[in-house]
Formats: sequence, C-alpha cells, structure tokens
Amino acid sequence: MKAYPLFRSFFPRILAVIIFLGLAFPGAFALAQEGQIRFETSYSVDWVRSEMLALADFNLAQAGIRLPTGRFQAEEILLESYTRLLRPLLLPLRVDSSTTLRELLDRGEIRLEDMDRFSREADRMPPSLSRDLGSMYSSYRISLERISAFLMRHRPGAEPERPLIPAITADYTGIIIIANGELPIHGRHSSALLEPCLFPKIWDTNMNVIYDKAMFEPGERNMIVHYTVQENVFRPTPSGLEGELAALAGPRPLRIFARGVFGVYPTDPIIDREDAMMIISSDNNRRLLKEGRVILVLNEEILQPRLNTLSQY
Repeated sequence: MKAYPLFRSFFPRILAVIIFLGLAFPGAFALAQEGQIRFETSYSVDWVRSEMLALADFNLAQAGIRLPTGRFQAEEILLESYTRLLRPLLLPLRVDSSTTLRELLDRGEIRLEDMDRFSREADRMPPSLSRDLGSMYSSYRISLERISAFLMRHRPGAEPERPLIPAITADYTGIIIIANGELPIHGRHSSALLEPCLFPKIWDTNMNVIYDKAMFEPGERNMIVHYTVQENVFRPTPSGLEGELAALAGPRPLRIFARGVFGVYPTDPIIDREDAMMIISSDNNRRLLKEGRVILVLNEEILQPRLNTLSQY
C-alpha cells in the first residue's frame, strides 16, 4: 500500500504563513485559545483502506467572523487549530487487544508531540465554505500505516514457532483467516465479532502465539495484517482474490477459518492447532508471517466506517 504524501517540503512556507497570520490577525488565535470558537469534528476509521477520515468545521457567525473580509481569518483559525482538533479523534484508536493510543499516552510510551505528528502528516484538503456560507470546514486523511510504522519500535527478527515434529504441508503464497461471524471468546462464556486493531496476534487453540508484530519485518508494507470482507476473497479469479489482495496473498493462499477470539478487546483470532501447524512447519510459510502476507476477513458491519461526532472548544 502506498503511503500518503508528506507535507515536509511545504513546511517552511506554512511556517511563514502562520507567522504572517499571527501578526496580521492576532485576535484569531486569542479567540481559539479563549474557547470562543466551538468546533464540530466528525471522523470515521476505514480499516480496509487503512485510513482515518476526519472533518472539522466551525460556525462563522458564532465566532464573530463576517464574510468576505473574514475568510482569511477563518482559514487561519483552522490552520492553527487542526492538530489540537485531531488529537482526541486519534486517542480511541486500538493498537492491540488491550491498548489504545490513549493508554499509550497515559503510560508515557508515546508523547503528545507524537500525536500531533500523526496529525501534521495527514493529507489536508484546503478549507472550504459550506453551501449556506454559515461555516468553514476542512477535511483530513490520516494514514494508519504511518501510525503503525511509528509504533513498531522493535528490531525485526523474532522467529515464529518451529515445531519439533513438523507437519507435512504445502508451500503457500499468503494466509487468509476468515473470521466474519460471531466466535466464542476465550476464557468467557460469550461470543463476539472479531474487531480490527493495528497489531492483532494470531493464536492457536493451545493458546500458543503464532503471529505478532515482533515477527513482522517492516518494509514496503507497515500494516502487519490487511483487513477485508468476505466477498473480496471469493472472487471468480485464479486466486479467488480481488486485485490488491491478489498482489498481497498471491495465487495460492491458505484459507483458514477462525475458531475463536481473544483479548480485552476481541481483536485476536484463534485458529486450530492443525491449521497453525500448516503455517509454522514450512520455512516458506513462516516467511509469509515475516512479510505480513496475512489477510483477516471480518464482518462487513464491523469494517464499515462509522461516523463519530465531537464538539470541541
């Protein structure tokens, strides 16, 4: 998956604009800092595309801004405020089966500056006026792959389990785990749909870890798994996969049905020990884990982006 373009080459220009705006409209920054501007922020997470989409807007009349003379001032406010606005949208993002970005921040494993870095590297659309000219808004696209790459601070090299008595298995070109129905939760008397996160683990029914982020070698891809829906892995093509997935999992993927889920958040699939042996008994198949050639098929309702709205001052 291609990374989104960075704005580093434009940073000197942006900085110059901010300095100029601060001198030209000193009252705008004060308005934002004093809480006289109420922003409405909406966001959704698209795990299939590995991105977060966000929209920030504010009521111009409520902020005391009149058009057309105040348009430049309104654009200045959005430019000055967007990292602060995107910060709370990122906090609930699930990192693994027990952790969110908020918890990493609370534990000091990441800093507030890191959160703002994720926002600054977002693709930003120029501010626009609503049709009724009553508000100004701007949209942002944040790459989950960039966040994943930043959080992978391990030295690659952890080896998947090697069984003492390997099973006879074929060499595959990718691994597909189908987990789109409700599954029993390990250790509980309940079931749940598998949910996405940045770093899911794969367990076998003996509760051995078959795959985690320490086994993954970052490179062209920085997401350790790729999420999709069932219809994309049962296509009328030689591999049964749609285009992008076919490039990832190749012409002969191993298809496995998950048997359960595990975690405080139900993000980790559990597969049969026999299926796990098919992966770990072959040097070729263990390599698929290192290269992240792993696809998780989740319920379409879970993967469908949901719009969330916040009001911020």
